[in-house]
Amino acid sequence: MRARRTVALALTGLLAAAALAACSSGDGNSGSSGNNGSGTAATVLNIGMPNGPQTENHNPFLGSSSGASLGYRWMIFEPLVMINGIKPTEPGKPWLATEWKWDANYTKLSLTVREGVKFSDGKPMTAEDVAYSFQIRKDNEGLNQDAIPYGTITASGNKVDLTFTRSQFTNQNKILTVFVIPKHQWSTIKDPSQDTLKSPIGTGPYTVKSFTPQTTTLTLRDSYWQDLPKVKELRYTSYNDNNAQTTALANGASEWSFVFVPNVKAVYQDKDPKNHKLWFPANLGIHGLWINTTRKPFDNPAVRRAMNLVINRDDIFMQGEAGYFYPKVESMTGIPTPAGESFIAPEYKDLKHKVDVDAAKKELTDAGFKLEGDVLKDPAGKPVTITLTDPAGWSDYITDLEIIKDNLSTIGIKATVDKANQDAWFKNIDEGNFDAAMHWTNGGATPYDIYQNIMDGKILKPVGKGGVSGNYGRFNSPEATKALDQYANAADDAARSTALNTLQKIMVEQMPIIPTSASNVGGLYSTKNWVGWPDEQNQYGPAQPTQQNALQIVLNLKPAGSQ
Repeated sequence: MRARRTVALALTGLLAAAALAACSSGDGNSGSSGNNGSGTAATVLNIGMPNGPQTENHNPFLGSSSGASLGYRWMIFEPLVMINGIKPTEPGKPWLATEWKWDANYTKLSLTVREGVKFSDGKPMTAEDVAYSFQIRKDNEGLNQDAIPYGTITASGNKVDLTFTRSQFTNQNKILTVFVIPKHQWSTIKDPSQDTLKSPIGTGPYTVKSFTPQTTTLTLRDSYWQDLPKVKELRYTSYNDNNAQTTALANGASEWSFVFVPNVKAVYQDKDPKNHKLWFPANLGIHGLWINTTRKPFDNPAVRRAMNLVINRDDIFMQGEAGYFYPKVESMTGIPTPAGESFIAPEYKDLKHKVDVDAAKKELTDAGFKLEGDVLKDPAGKPVTITLTDPAGWSDYITDLEIIKDNLSTIGIKATVDKANQDAWFKNIDEGNFDAAMHWTNGGATPYDIYQNIMDGKILKPVGKGGVSGNYGRFNSPEATKALDQYANAADDAARSTALNTLQKIMVEQMPIIPTSASNVGGLYSTKNWVGWPDEQNQYGPAQPTQQNALQIVLNLKPAGSQ
């Protein structure tokens, strides 16, 4: 399936999964033992993902591991601080760290480690384990996916102090949510970035009970540093594809999932209107049409602005995203709201996307283009054509591209939708061999992560050179790169606001990508057996089972009827 990643072309599965059928054989069977209608309180929670048969690997660092794919790594390995993924600017909840303090320029972090916590093998968690959890990331580039510039890492008593070689304002949540591992186990692992882990030891309330390619079962520990959760057993089933996962949700075999369901009301909600729920809140990441800014005439900002003016976000949301999956982005800055409302510059507060074909045509004629009949011609007289590409199985993106194709025809641009082979598509995006494609951005606590992913000259690579970590459209703006640096290293909030406002201006005026939708961290769940889920009225965390906050959800659940 399509995973919502931290925008690496490798499938890391760190954030949301999206709209695509997964791979091959065996539907899986989660069963419903303990959750039947016998009148006894529920003890088992059945969780599903449409990711196909799994290979046993509980290594929490690997986005491709079964633990990451299905999300159960977060029931075993816990963070220092629990950050609400849909409210990233709010203070975090103390977890394995009880206190934390940054210095004024975010180059030093002091942590107070929670005492009385034990790993699942009975050994105590110490500050040395916390320090080691950072040291292993510093020593292994493959584990330091966010390229945190670690300096010194020291432990003393229940304190851990870290220094960094430059300001970590933009990475503070990523650092605070580092999960803790036991030094006594991981110091014996030869290559922690690649090796398979079969017997995970963590501080979380669950341990692995059994594994098959279809279902991983976790069981509750005898003791835990918090009150033990009411859920005694977690069963994670990996279904073949979206259809199999949706069927399991509809018939109750699966009680919690993240999956794209095109006709969600009829197929899922109406099967049990009382209990079948979904909640898909936006976070600070976006999806949109990435344009290869090295290809003519799309290197001209006027063309990109004109394209932006005719793309219909309402149709994309209602048809491509089934009216719920990826909420539309309305701000011309590309910043999702309401999550990013406070960051939008004053001059852009009321600047919303709206379809305006006449304004688009004026943009083009002012730039020397001519519309002859239903054909747009560039200043040299050449008809403007574009190929829109995404993998064939990514059904929502393909629908989005068909809508965009029709939209572009209103200004004479002839578009073709290429339903690509997934491997070939990844390679072409990586190397810059494409015209335009729907793609996602990074997300984070501020819009910085979005803009850095789109505009940063430091990650700009020439067409043909792969291994990129963003800027797939090869957007070259020294002004944007400078503003990103200024934001990341600003001494105060005023300087950060100035830099961010500059980035918004570049986004609005140059439109390096055309934002259409906000990323989400949502989920579908049933209240038949379990209650206490997050929703619009109780937004204590994302509803997605593969997010770190999933542990917080499980700790909040109670058997239905027990309250």
